Amino acid sequence: MAENFKDLRLKLQSPHNSSSSRHSRDRKSEKSRRDSSNGKYKSKSHYQDLDASWSNADELSKVHAGIKQRRLFNDDQCEKIEEKINETVKIADKGEYKSHTVDRAPLRNKYFFGEGYTYGSQLEKKGPGMERLYPKGEVDEIPDWIHELVIKPLYDAKIVPEGFVNSAVINDYMPGGCIVSHIDPPHIFDRPIVSVSFFSDSALCFGCKFSFRPIRVSTPVLCLPIDRGCVTMISGYAADDITHCIRPQDVVQRRAVIILRRVFPDAPRLEPVVEKESSWKRKRSSVESGSISEDDSHHKSRRTVSIHRSKHHSSSHRQSSKARKTEKNGHSRVVSKTSDSQDSSEDDEAVVTPKKSVRQVRVSRMARHRKLC
Repeated sequence: MAENFKDLRLKLQSPHNSSSSRHSRDRKSEKSRRDSSNGKYKSKSHYQDLDASWSNADELSKVHAGIKQRRLFNDDQCEKIEEKINETVKIADKGEYKSHTVDRAPLRNKYFFGEGYTYGSQLEKKGPGMERLYPKGEVDEIPDWIHELVIKPLYDAKIVPEGFVNSAVINDYMPGGCIVSHIDPPHIFDRPIVSVSFFSDSALCFGCKFSFRPIRVSTPVLCLPIDRGCVTMISGYAADDITHCIRPQDVVQRRAVIILRRVFPDAPRLEPVVEKESSWKRKRSSVESGSISEDDSHHKSRRTVSIHRSKHHSSSHRQSSKARKTEKNGHSRVVSKTSDSQDSSEDDEAVVTPKKSVRQVRVSRMARHRKLC
């Protein structure tokens, strides 16, 4: 019995039987997973949630580092600026702005001043970096009231250096209006991006994803409250490495924001189409007025000469065929006018005498025979 027991222990300790080692590893892993505080196990998803929370916290700190806010405009100043915004809307409704100054969308209108650019569905080639500025003069200049009431206080408060702003955009949101997640094109606009909010309080969200039909927005990394009259500046990670948006649920009342940016002097632009349109208009006006260029007159004269030649050739061909017919039948004769030179045959007029009957011909022959006799 002792020998059998010894053989059984050796069998259990043999390398071919790994069940004991496997059980020992499982016990060690379970012990390591046990929480020292309450003796309960933590699932694998719990550790994944901790990792995600740590990564979100890291990203959140980066976003916060690139945001600065300051309440610069009081209620009286906001009311003056809001009156000017309403006047801008009325001017746009009358159609007094240039075509690329106004961009309308459901529950949101944009008014570009100083500089305008293509984005979203306006792009010929989709993708980041494909945005282009419009040619100079395609949008209206920045109004004086924006310079005096909005930009000058920013310069006085040393928020941005003087002369920084050369582009101003007014975004006018109705309740439920939104703007999808995006990054202001870094190849067009310098940092920081400065915005001032009016009419009502709202929020700016970072790191959202939009889906449509119906419109839905994912949970943001950061939802930043923005008060009326507050100046918000974004740069660094908040401007370049994460998207920002305005969600529909954050616009419960009418809200307007004036975005102030600096456009790089070497930012890419669309090619102007004024020259092509002007040349087309000149050509059209010349056709309508009847003025013809030298090339057109030359081609027209050549066409006229060829037409005259063809007419002359056809008329001479008809005359020669008639003369051949009269000589063959013997029933007609051609009487031509006399001329000083033999080369004037082209100017002669051909006269064809009426045909005589056979009896008249015989009578005339008999009369000539009698005279000869």
